[in-house]
Amino acid sequence: MMGFISCYNELTVQVSESKSSSSCSSYNNVNSSCVSPNLIPAAIQTAATNLYKTTLSTGDRHVIAVTWCRNSTTQGLQINSGDDPATAFRLNTNSRLFRKKKGSKAFEIGDSKFEVFYDLSAARYAGAGGAEPVEGYYVLVMVDSELGLFIGDLAEEAAAKKVKNYKKEIANFNLISRREHFYGNTLYSTKARFSDAGICHDIVIRCTGDEAGEKGYSLSVCIDKRVMIRVKRLQWNFRGNQTIFVDGLSVDLMWDVHDWFFGSGSGSGSGHGVFMFRTRNGLDSRLWLEEKVVTKKDDEKKEFSLLVYATKS
Repeated sequence: MMGFISCYNELTVQVSESKSSSSCSSYNNVNSSCVSPNLIPAAIQTAATNLYKTTLSTGDRHVIAVTWCRNSTTQGLQINSGDDPATAFRLNTNSRLFRKKKGSKAFEIGDSKFEVFYDLSAARYAGAGGAEPVEGYYVLVMVDSELGLFIGDLAEEAAAKKVKNYKKEIANFNLISRREHFYGNTLYSTKARFSDAGICHDIVIRCTGDEAGEKGYSLSVCIDKRVMIRVKRLQWNFRGNQTIFVDGLSVDLMWDVHDWFFGSGSGSGSGHGVFMFRTRNGLDSRLWLEEKVVTKKDDEKKEFSLLVYATKS
C-alpha cells in the first residue's frame, strides 16, 4: 500500500470537477480515452464488500462487513463483524444442497449477540454478472436486540414487522467503505454515493489503446458521463494520484495498474489494477490508508472510501 501511495506523477493529470463541460457523450472516436455512453461494460462483478459502522443506544459501536459474492459455483452473502474477521454468517444461494433464500440466523461475536434476518427469494441483480442485488430483497442485522443495520428496498417494511415500535431513525448506521472485485475486460462500471446527503453517481473506468501504437495505452475515469481524469502513456504513468471534486467534496482518486502490464509475478499482465476513491477531510492534506477509515473520531467529518480491484482477462 505504501508503495502505491508514494509513487505518483503529479504531472499526469489536472484537477477536475464534476461540473466540467467535458462529457463522455461528446467524443465519438473509439480510440479516445473517454467512455462512450452506449458502450456496455463486459466485466463480471465477483464480489462487493460494504463496511458499515453502527452505534447502539448504549453507545456501543460495531463495524459490520456485508459481502456479496459470485463465481461459477457460488452466489450468496457473507456477514462478519470488525470485532472478529471470521465469517459469522454465510449463505450460498447457488448450492444444490442449500437453497434457503429466506430465513434467519443467530450468532455471537465477543459479548454481543447478532441475529440476521434475510429474504433473497425475489432478489434481482444488475445484469448477468452482478454479485449484489439491486432490488427485491432485504437484510436486517440485530445487535443485542437492537436494529443495527438494514439494507435492501424491502428492508423498511421487514423492519416494521420484526422490530417493536420501529422507526427508521432508531437504526444509527452509515456506510464507511466499499470494496469491489471485477473480472473481465478493461471497462468497469459501478455506482457510489460519496456522502449520506449526496446522490448516487455512475462511475466508469476504461483503459484503451494499443501497445504497438504511437500513443500507447490511456486511462479515463468518468463520473456521470463526465471525464474526471484522462491519463496518457499509461505504461509510464501506471501509478498516480488525482484530487477531484464531487458534490462539493474533495475526493482523492488513486490508481495502480502496474500489474496489468508487468504482472504480479513471473507472468506478464496477469495481475489486477486498483482504483481508490476517498472523500477527504478539508483539514487533512495527507494521502490516506484504508485502515484510517475505522479509527476516525466521531467529531470528525464522516468519510467514505471506494476501492475497485479490476482483473482483466
